[in-house]
Amino acid sequence: MLLQPLPEPRPPRPGTRFSGWRIVLFAAVAMGMTGPGQTVGVSVFIDPMMAALDLTRSQVSTAYLIGTLAGATAMPRVGRLIDDRGARLAMALVGGGFGVVLAAMAGVRGLLTLVLGFAGIRMLGQGGLTLVATTAVAPWFARRRGLALGVTTAVGSALLSLVPLGSAAVISQIGWRWAWVVTAVVVWLVVLPIALHGLIDRPSDVGQEPDGPGVGPDSSRTAARAEPSIAFTRAQAVRTPMFWAITGAVAATGMIGTGLAFHQIDVLGEQGLTPVEAAANFLPQTGAALIVTLGIGALVDRVAARWLLLVSMLLLAAAMIGVSFVAPGWTVVTYGAVIGAAGASARALEAATFPNLFGLRHLGSIRGVVTAINVASTALGPVALSLGRDLTGRYLDVLLLLLVVPAGVAVLGLLAPTPRPTDAPR
Repeated sequence: MLLQPLPEPRPPRPGTRFSGWRIVLFAAVAMGMTGPGQTVGVSVFIDPMMAALDLTRSQVSTAYLIGTLAGATAMPRVGRLIDDRGARLAMALVGGGFGVVLAAMAGVRGLLTLVLGFAGIRMLGQGGLTLVATTAVAPWFARRRGLALGVTTAVGSALLSLVPLGSAAVISQIGWRWAWVVTAVVVWLVVLPIALHGLIDRPSDVGQEPDGPGVGPDSSRTAARAEPSIAFTRAQAVRTPMFWAITGAVAATGMIGTGLAFHQIDVLGEQGLTPVEAAANFLPQTGAALIVTLGIGALVDRVAARWLLLVSMLLLAAAMIGVSFVAPGWTVVTYGAVIGAAGASARALEAATFPNLFGLRHLGSIRGVVTAINVASTALGPVALSLGRDLTGRYLDVLLLLLVVPAGVAVLGLLAPTPRPTDAPR
């Protein structure tokens, strides 16, 4: 019964405005609701849960690592669900399941149940709901797809950044167990109505066309992008070097960016910043990420993917090297802006470029692989930096060794040929 098609959306009345930007808004709100499954949302629960469950920080970190890696394995299945059943049904199932797992977190009693809980919220929140939200926008745009996805990601990220503040306030009032229940109820109240009554899988379902009337493809370049016969399967897409170049950029910024964020207090503490000053660095990171997401979204419709990928990797390398120059004042603000811009540019590039390169027919399955790799990379980053520091004695030494990652991705991106429509079946 759960997998039965949802009721068909009603066609708009004559003269109704283009629905694509409404879909962007709904997708952005849904993306914001991934917050309880993201690291920033989980972080406010860690200390009270450690105290109540009598667990060490190492035990909780290990549980988070295992849970995140386990959750990543389901992303290709979520992507296939989107392709086979549509974003509406996928969001309903993922959002409903996400709420169930969040509520179940209130019943965590020890290390094993904590691992299971982390696996569920990372799989359905950080991975599944983000994948559905961003993929739902792609069919509605051709010429302005990059801009639309940039707006989705920017607004969604802004809403997501509010989740830790709300969760922390609820925890202070009713405790961490009931706070998990509250987050579950909020997710259900917001995501399920969007899935059931807000989303529309394709413009053709309601008699509309991508980009709206009078704004459809009007050039050979754009028409090629929107050509429905471009239909790379997942197996064909992963055999193209450009797939791995862009996926590598997402994974590189995911691993190193998350590692730096996870250890931010300690990393910046080595450079002379107080814990409060180090924590405040998340502000320029968020601000830069929002600006760059919109910028990349607009540029991806005009600039070749390889050059935007190169910019992303140069930003990441600059942040890694720049740690050694950070000091209280403008240098730390610059560092925060650069590291925030690096991660945002890679994620925006992937979301906006893959529909153009590989088509829409199997987009969910293809992006599911990317999401799985990205989720896994965010789990490995904190461990890589921590173990590296133990071996070398300084975070800076580890970061200098890891420069080979963005350098390798940049070279692959410059050398990788752009996939052609003739490379996929028609």
